[in-house]
Amino acid sequence: MRQHTALPGGGLADTEGDINRSVTREHWWAEQSEAIREDLAEDSRYFLHQALSTPCLDVLARAEGTYLTSQSGKQYLDFHGNSVHQLGHGHPKVVARVQQQLTSLPFAPRRYTHSVAIKCARTLANLAPGDLNRVLFAPGGSEVVGIALKLARFITGNSKVVSLWDSFHGASLDAISVGGEACFRAGMGPLLAGVERIPPPTRYRGVWYRGEGEDLHYADYLEYVIEKEGGIGAFIAEPIRNTDVQVPSKAYWQRIREICDRHGVLLIADEIPNALGRTGHWFSFEQFGIEPDIICLGKGLGGGIVPFAALITRDRFNQAAAISLGHYTHEKSPIGCAAALATIEVIRDERLLAKVQHDGRFMADELAKLARRYPLIGQVRGTGLLWALDLVRDHLSRERATGEAEQLLYRCLTLGLSFKVSQGNVIQLSPPLTISRADLARAISILDLALSQIEPTV
Repeated sequence: MRQHTALPGGGLADTEGDINRSVTREHWWAEQSEAIREDLAEDSRYFLHQALSTPCLDVLARAEGTYLTSQSGKQYLDFHGNSVHQLGHGHPKVVARVQQQLTSLPFAPRRYTHSVAIKCARTLANLAPGDLNRVLFAPGGSEVVGIALKLARFITGNSKVVSLWDSFHGASLDAISVGGEACFRAGMGPLLAGVERIPPPTRYRGVWYRGEGEDLHYADYLEYVIEKEGGIGAFIAEPIRNTDVQVPSKAYWQRIREICDRHGVLLIADEIPNALGRTGHWFSFEQFGIEPDIICLGKGLGGGIVPFAALITRDRFNQAAAISLGHYTHEKSPIGCAAALATIEVIRDERLLAKVQHDGRFMADELAKLARRYPLIGQVRGTGLLWALDLVRDHLSRERATGEAEQLLYRCLTLGLSFKVSQGNVIQLSPPLTISRADLARAISILDLALSQIEPTV
């Protein structure tokens, strides 16, 4: 599933995410001003290099609302945002709440609590369905995934976990152990034992399946592994895979829930990139009519300002009082809690869930029009304000159009639209939930123009 692009001077660059070491990127750098190139060189000089982010693309000076602004003055519509920008950048209500919190209680040692943390926990417990009303905070999503794995082991007495191939659950060693993207585990040596992976429910490019219909059979892999392997304590997955926007059927997720119930396996919903309105719901699992046992939140929970994450689980799982499940220094961060409360209030006050559902219908219609005009688009898929264009060289073989995807990325960046590339050929579009209809239309126009300028590659 992974694609590669040849580097200047030899070698390969993994293009699971953005293409950051290609000939096209070299041309992009060459076209930047001398001042920008100097800053990029300094960044490259002092930061540890890593795949998918080094060397950098540009040097930012401002982030406001839906736009990023470079030091050169160039503006980008941000349809990437690392999934933290539900409210755009620097939402004034979140900024004001964080500033206010800084003046009174900027930090709380872990052995104390405070009213902002209690209110934040109560608010999240009230958002979640059923008896999902016990909360634990952490600095980031990877840490919350680690807490969820610990809790599942403790509750079930089983240490093994099942996840999906191609999934991403964080960058720490325990998170990459359960993650399904091989590029994050390459060369890392022994990882968390007892992880089993099953195929993801991909209805366009799946295992032994090429149709657009039912994906229910993918759920049966989980039961097969549980029955054959034994000792499974948890199944962890994103209800909707964020990076390339895989949206399973309702039947798939209901079957998964039934299987977990039947075998005493805890269902962990990784909602880190998609919760808080991205799909037009507080949680993306809501549209499937299921209820997980553990919810992992992060990214946008901090309002795009503060690193902050949370775990929500069932009241009856409050049994691990003698175990240090998290024990992080910034566990009940007053600033993180203030940002989270402000974020939830804005989503409510501005009625963003309903707005996203309306915007989702607009995006579905407009992207379908592009697909009818450009054979390069093999499939459009998405929901709310989370969309993907799967680019192919041929509709029958569905061969990935990786070179064309790279062209489209840089052409759109030149025209002022930033987005993520996944799997080497999937254009992922996730704008702020606060985006205006005019800016949505502008992004569609940029895509239209850029698609008309793509040259087929061999």
